[in-house]
Amino acid sequence: MAISSLKLKRLAAFLLLIGLVVAVQAYVGWGRLLQPWLAVPLPPMAAAVLLVICTYGLRAVRLYDFFAEEVRGRFPLAFKLMLQHNFFNNLLPARSGEVAFPVLMQRYFDVPLARSVPALIWFRLLDLHTIALVGLWALGALWLPPWAILGLSLVWLSVPGWAWLLNNWLLRRISPHKGGLQGLLRKALEGSPRSSGMLFRAWSWTMVNWTVKLGVFAWVLALFVDVSLPGAVLGVFGGELTSVLPIHGVAGAGTYEAGIVAALLPQGLDGESALGAAVNLHLFLLGVTLIGGAFSLVMGRSHGR
Repeated sequence: MAISSLKLKRLAAFLLLIGLVVAVQAYVGWGRLLQPWLAVPLPPMAAAVLLVICTYGLRAVRLYDFFAEEVRGRFPLAFKLMLQHNFFNNLLPARSGEVAFPVLMQRYFDVPLARSVPALIWFRLLDLHTIALVGLWALGALWLPPWAILGLSLVWLSVPGWAWLLNNWLLRRISPHKGGLQGLLRKALEGSPRSSGMLFRAWSWTMVNWTVKLGVFAWVLALFVDVSLPGAVLGVFGGELTSVLPIHGVAGAGTYEAGIVAALLPQGLDGESALGAAVNLHLFLLGVTLIGGAFSLVMGRSHGR
């Protein structure tokens, strides 16, 4: 049954990719869709690419701090790991690229799966929390009064702290000698930040990373569609939010665009403009992904200790 389900997800991923290619050709036309790239100035676009690459460096800093004992003195290798993890995660269907993180942590730093997988879950929860916060700000700038934005932000900002306290409360109630499901749960809980300071640093790096990344993506999106900065941020938020879906097209094709279009249409944009902008932003994302992956290949082959 599991194998059948996996095959169905892969089939759905390829169908989404094919559907996107056909829909763009029928609805907009690929030549017309790509035409605006000819008017994009090269220096700002190169700066945008560099800034996105730097956000992967910020993720490497978060990793370096979180796994200080295992990674100390080998930041370039941590950066290489982040570039490769991002490469696989963005290009493989159905988020199967997430598997690359524990595999690479084992290969490069001898970190066992029991430690790297729970840490990855924490990283992803912090990512989702921060993306939602930025989305809240963009949504608020368009439709909510300032007092509502402030109140909701303060409540949402407290969530990681409460989650960490709940994590520690559960840890104190599960014996380290327990086996079975309780033993597995304890190992997962032990992958959490080991102190409130570590939690705050991990969240801070996450916040800086996503603020820069979403800001750059919003700028790129606004190059291809007439939308305000908060509206562009909301569009990018819609695309990034699709990462939590159980099914994705190959390289996110189809689902990523659908998320952006769904966030742009309520702002009064027509479907053709929204789809064209979404596809072009996705092409930018994939281009940066390929550049980062290629760069990781020339960073040396230092594995293990």
